[in-house]
Amino acid sequence: MHSSPLPLRSYAPWRVLDGFGRSVYSSSRYAEPDSAEELVQILQQARREGLSVAFRGSGRSYGDAALSQSGLVLHTGRLNRMLQWDPVRGIAEMEAGLTIEGLWRRTLEDGWWPAVVPGTMFPTMGGCLSMNIHGKNNFRAGSFGEHVLDFDLVTIRGERFYCSPQENADLFYAAIGGLGLLGAIVRVRLKLKKVESGLLRVTPLIARGIEEMFAIFEQCLPDSDYLVGWVDCTCGGAGLGRGVIHQANYLQQEHDPCGLDSLHIERQTLPPIILGVPRKYLWRVMSLWMHNPGVAFINAAKYYSALVSKQKSYLQSHVAFSFLLDYVPHWRLAYGKGGFIQYQIFAPAHSALSLFREILTLCLRENLPSYLGVLKRHRKDPFLLTHALDGYSLALDFPVVASHHKRLLAMTRILSERVIAKGGKFYLAKDAILIPEEIEPAYGTEPLDAFFAIKERLDPDRMLVTDLARRLFPHRFSA
Repeated sequence: MHSSPLPLRSYAPWRVLDGFGRSVYSSSRYAEPDSAEELVQILQQARREGLSVAFRGSGRSYGDAALSQSGLVLHTGRLNRMLQWDPVRGIAEMEAGLTIEGLWRRTLEDGWWPAVVPGTMFPTMGGCLSMNIHGKNNFRAGSFGEHVLDFDLVTIRGERFYCSPQENADLFYAAIGGLGLLGAIVRVRLKLKKVESGLLRVTPLIARGIEEMFAIFEQCLPDSDYLVGWVDCTCGGAGLGRGVIHQANYLQQEHDPCGLDSLHIERQTLPPIILGVPRKYLWRVMSLWMHNPGVAFINAAKYYSALVSKQKSYLQSHVAFSFLLDYVPHWRLAYGKGGFIQYQIFAPAHSALSLFREILTLCLRENLPSYLGVLKRHRKDPFLLTHALDGYSLALDFPVVASHHKRLLAMTRILSERVIAKGGKFYLAKDAILIPEEIEPAYGTEPLDAFFAIKERLDPDRMLVTDLARRLFPHRFSA
């Protein structure tokens, strides 16, 4: 990208970008700054030209949160330096383009692991902060933003704000989870979790139905560092919501058979071959089973295998447990040309069981089962546009096939109505299908008004906008 103020409309190349689920695409101009200073120059030039801007890190948002049709997409992946690492206090200061992988590879051998990670190691710090990602330990560690000490926010006008809970606190609590609509995160300072071992003690627990899954979750919460449930969404009847829960706990050094060696990077690799197939080819094998009967067969095999084996606890590396989505490179291609949508819903603890039972039943009745279901326990957090609540989330992956696309969208309208009626929310980092009428009731008019009042102050011309923002908040971005 040129550092001189050449017209972006003439010199910025066009790119067709997709959401990670490959169900949505957009064509936009594209720039990839090498430094925060160049990023500021591009923002100022875009503002002079009246060109809207969206930010993109690793492009791991499933929907259109990092897309901007006919606008300028600023890719921040080159802003990926570790600026300072304090191995005594476990505090990392870095540019926002550094990925989760880049972070843990630098810190783990010193005995520190990111306190909160998503299911993949490839999102950037800026993306994790802007979407306020959560992990399998949300009930205990909270969201990513709760471990951010401070960050620098650059607005469309080139202003740079230092944000912390003490200074510019309104920006701190609005930009974390703010979908990248307030400015570019260019620097992040993060507190990590001290670990004595590179291994976790993992215990699989069988749930014969959704009621038992919830009961096991509640029973295990006090004694778990991580807790996640795989849900077989293809089984109905008495087995509705059956699955396998994985409980994991940090290992103390004296219980680690490898000693400090388990903290070494080479002990944190993923297996090169899975079920006799090299990892890089596994998505092709998966694609052969990506239809309702195939997924039902695989899910049943997985469930009964776990049931019969009665496997007790085992040791697993942090990487192997945390980043299941990275076991199979290019796994998203297994869904075919139409891709998939992920629909992640949050429900208060008192209504989650009944709501999730309704949703799984409805999906089966419509013959549109989710091909993957993941259950997690959550707690509240203090951020303005938060999805977090004291309750549970259920993430559902639906394949997008032309023959039933309209039926799928119609079904999600019904699902969203039921989520809202039960006091639930949605996770926008993964969304590709919600409509404005579903967002205001879920997030509340007061928090949304407060957020967009801050945006009006920082970006009065509403130049920072994504396809997701246009879709969900059209009246707030209209002229």
